[in-house]
Amino acid sequence: MLVSDLPPPALLVDRRRLLANISRAQERADREDVVLRPHIKTHKCPDLARLQIEAGAKGITVATLAEVEAFTAAGFNDIVIAKEVVDDISFGRIAKLLNDGNKIAFCVDTKTGAKAASRFFADKGMTADILTEVDSGYGRCGIRWDDSDAVEFVGYVSELSGLRVRGVLTHAGHAYVGPTEGETKQAALQRVMAEERDHMLALAVRLSDAGLLDPSEAVLSIGSTPTFSCFKNAKRGGFQITEVRPGNYVFNDAIQEALGVCSRADCSLTVLARVISIHRDDDGTDRVFVNAGKKVLTTDKGFGLTDHGIILHSPKTMKRMPHARLVALSEEHGWIAIPGGSPFDVGDHVHIVPNHACVAVATQRKLYVTDLDEVVAEWEVVAR
Repeated sequence: MLVSDLPPPALLVDRRRLLANISRAQERADREDVVLRPHIKTHKCPDLARLQIEAGAKGITVATLAEVEAFTAAGFNDIVIAKEVVDDISFGRIAKLLNDGNKIAFCVDTKTGAKAASRFFADKGMTADILTEVDSGYGRCGIRWDDSDAVEFVGYVSELSGLRVRGVLTHAGHAYVGPTEGETKQAALQRVMAEERDHMLALAVRLSDAGLLDPSEAVLSIGSTPTFSCFKNAKRGGFQITEVRPGNYVFNDAIQEALGVCSRADCSLTVLARVISIHRDDDGTDRVFVNAGKKVLTTDKGFGLTDHGIILHSPKTMKRMPHARLVALSEEHGWIAIPGGSPFDVGDHVHIVPNHACVAVATQRKLYVTDLDEVVAEWEVVAR
C-alpha cells in the first residue's frame, strides 16, 4: 500500500527515523551504564515496544492500569507504573497480574497511600514492590528530595508489611519549561538533567546513611526525554542512577525540537490529514481546513511554540512549508492560515509534525509504518 492510498487522518511512522531514534537512545543508556526502561505511554504499541526490547531495553514503564493489562497480555512481564496507586480496585488488578507471574512495581508518596497498599497486599499474604516517588524539582507528585522528613517517610514505608521498597523514582518534567533568560537551550537541558540526577543521588546517600537503601540493590529511576538527551551518569556514596524512563524519544515532536532535544529530521511521527475546505479572506490569506483537529493533534504548546503543529512542505526532507501556520483547532478541524494564497486544493494531503506526539497517538487505533512512500506495516495502538 502507498501512503497516498491511506484514508486521512492517519498517523505515519517513518521506519528509518524510528529505528535511528531507538538505537541512539540505547547507545546512550549503554554508554552511561543505566537500564533503559522506556515509557510506552508515548506509543501504546506492543510492536514498537518489542523493537525497543530487541535493541536492549529492559522492561517497560506505563502510566495506567489499562496499559499494564494490555502489555502483559502482549507478553511484557516487567513493568513499572510511574504513578501512585492508592485504591483497592487497582490493587486487585495488580494482584491478579502478580499471581500470573508478572513483575510489577508502582509508586507511593504519602503515608495514606502506602498504608492502603500495605493493608491490601498483607491481607492477601502478598508482597508488592514499590518505588518512593521523589519530587526532584518539577513540583508534581513525590516527596521533596531535600525534605527533612524524607528519610522518616521512607523508613515508615519500609516497616509496612506487604510492601518491599525497591528504591526511588522521579520525573524531571520541569525540563519542558525551557531556558531561562540568557540561557541557551542546551545549557537549560544540562542544568535540569544535573538537578534531576544529583538530587536523586543526594537523597539516596541520606537514605543509605539511615540504613534504608543499599547501593548494591537500590533502584534509582529517572525519566524525561529532554534530560535523557544529554544524560551523564555520576556516582555518590556508592550510588549511581540505575535506570532511565524516557518515552517521547522514539517519535520526537515539535516540542522536543523547540527545546533543542532533536532536529526536525529526528521526528519519526507525522499526521497525515486531508484538505476539506479552503476560503480566502479579504486580505488574501487562505484559510485551509484539514480533517485533523483536537482529536488527532493537540492543543498542547510548549517553549517557543505559537502554533499547533508544523506544516511540512515535504515529509521526506521534513522542511517546513513557508508561511503556512496551523493557527487553531476545533474537534475535527485544523485551521491553517496561508498568506498570499495556498498551494493546496480540496482533497490534497497535508503532512503535519504534531506538537505532542504522545497525545496524538492516544486517540488513534493504528500507526502506519512507512518506508519512503510505502506503508510497510500497520501497528495496533492498545489501551487508548
